[in-house]
Order: sequence, then C-alpha cells, then structure tokens
Amino acid sequence: MDLREHTRAYCKKDNRLAGLSYFGTFAIYFLSLYLAIAHVNLWYVMLPAGIVHAFSAVRLYVLQHDCGHHSLFETRKQNELAGHGLSPFTFAPFEVMKQNHNLHHGGIGNLDHRETGEIHTMTLREWNEAGFWQRLVYRLYRNPFVLVPLGSAFTYFVRYRWPKNTMRFGVTGVLLHNLSILAYLWILYTLAGTTGVLVWLAFSFLGGMIGVFLVYLQHNFEDTYWDRRPDLDPQIAALQGSSALDFGWFFDLIVACITLHDIHHFNARIPSYRLRACHYSLPPEFAPRRIKFPEAVAALNLKLWDEDNKRLVPFPREKAADQDERALAQ
Repeated sequence: MDLREHTRAYCKKDNRLAGLSYFGTFAIYFLSLYLAIAHVNLWYVMLPAGIVHAFSAVRLYVLQHDCGHHSLFETRKQNELAGHGLSPFTFAPFEVMKQNHNLHHGGIGNLDHRETGEIHTMTLREWNEAGFWQRLVYRLYRNPFVLVPLGSAFTYFVRYRWPKNTMRFGVTGVLLHNLSILAYLWILYTLAGTTGVLVWLAFSFLGGMIGVFLVYLQHNFEDTYWDRRPDLDPQIAALQGSSALDFGWFFDLIVACITLHDIHHFNARIPSYRLRACHYSLPPEFAPRRIKFPEAVAALNLKLWDEDNKRLVPFPREKAADQDERALAQ
C-alpha cells in the first residue's frame, strides 16, 4: 500500500468544517473568558470556565499552525488571513512562526539540525563530554518543573515578542503583532479592568503550560527517531520520530488533533478536522504505537538521545557517567 496516496485522500479542505472549527473555537474562547471574569468570586464557576478558556487558547494555537500549512481553509489567502487574525490570541506572530515551523518540518529527526526543534535534545555522548556548568544548565532546562511553567512563560510572553529568524522573515509583521496584543489587552482592561486582565493572564499561562507539555511529547519519547545524513530517512523521521498520543477522542477534539503528530508530519496538508479519521484508518502495517497518558508523563524523565541504542534515555547515574568519561579519555 502507498501510504502517501492513502493520506492524500484526507487532504480535502472544507470551508464549512474549517469555519465551524475556527469561529466555534473563538466563541468558546470569549464565552469562557467572560464567565471566568464575571464569576471570579465563585471558584466553582471561574475555575472550570478558566480551564475551558485555557484549552480553547491551545486549540486556537493549533488552528494557527494549520493555517501556516495552508491546511485549514480551502485557499491560501483564506489561511493567511485566518492565521494573522489568530495572532493576538495565540501570542505567536503568524508569518515568522509559520516559516520557523516549516524549518522544523524540514529538520525533523536530523541530529545535525536540532536548532529547528522546539525542545533541544543532547545526545548521551555530548552529555558525557560536557562540563559541569553545561550539564547543570541542561538539567535545569529539561526539568519538567522548569521546562513546563518557566518554558511557557518565557516562550509565549517573552520569546515570541521577537522570535528567532525575525530579521529573516519579517520585522514589520512582528512589530504589528506586538501592537495588536497591546490593543487586545487595552480593550480587555477597558471592559473588565485589572481583574479581567489578571484572570486572562492566569489562564493564558495555564494554556501555555498545556501547550509546552504537548510540544514536549511530540518528539520526546523513548523510541523516537534521530539520525544523521546520509542515513537519515525522512519518512521514518516523520512517522517514528513524531508521537501518536492516545488520550481519547474528546482530548483530540479539544486540541484539534495535534496529539496525532506522526501522520501530520508525514503529510502536513491534512486538515486537523480530518486528521483523526486518517490516523485511525491506517492499515496494520503502518499503524503506530500510540502513547497513553501514563507513558506520556513517564517520558518527561527521558532526557538524552542514545545514538548507539537508538532511543531516548534518562540522565545516567553520575558514577556511570564518570566511567564513560574515563573510557572516552583513554
């Protein structure tokens, strides 16, 4: 069976489904934010509404990601307009993030181009050769209690104000994007005051943490794929190097199927509203191993790529690491 041909059958865009996904998510985003702010003194209303708002923000981010692949709406222009329209609410400047993400797709699984990935991964050999300070910084970076909350705060509130490659892909777009965020916050403050801004900030931060957690899991699991050219196989890198998370159909729905990242990397033209149908129609010889939630959480303990054994591994015990260093020195 030709897997490429199989996935092409799911690439047809439908503006009705795209519009329902796009505008429906916006409706939930604003309604949940209104309920959280209006009932801020009733925790049993504010908290569920805020959590819904956080997930709707994640969904908007995924829809913007689809617009960057021109896979949500039927035409390129529609996707470009929709992507720019999402920017103030995702905190991601559309054009630069689109281009950076395309670089990520081009460098998937390539150990010589890890700069295109969202989460940096050291190899076991690099770890064994690293000094004390480099190891300390990497340990802190890969600690989930640092990576998820601080990574979220830094990425969405600081780094995306001037993303990497801004000078290459569009300074004007980034500046206009930042102005649009200020305008959005000014409107929010005018309508809901300081309380409204703080409620929005708190649950936007939660949405950012959910996003970072999902981004981490997309390529960081035990039997992922990394290699160097000329041995690098793009098809294996797309399918094996990207995760298929099985958190249930409802979770797939609320995050626009970004959980099914393997088939997305294989064919980025598949709209998010067709991704689940494509993924679960794969024949047995192509069906991936799907990662359930307990294994996903356990994957946070995996830190280094072992080139010899072709798998992601935890930090070595210091005694073992010292032995490896002595062996390298000899």
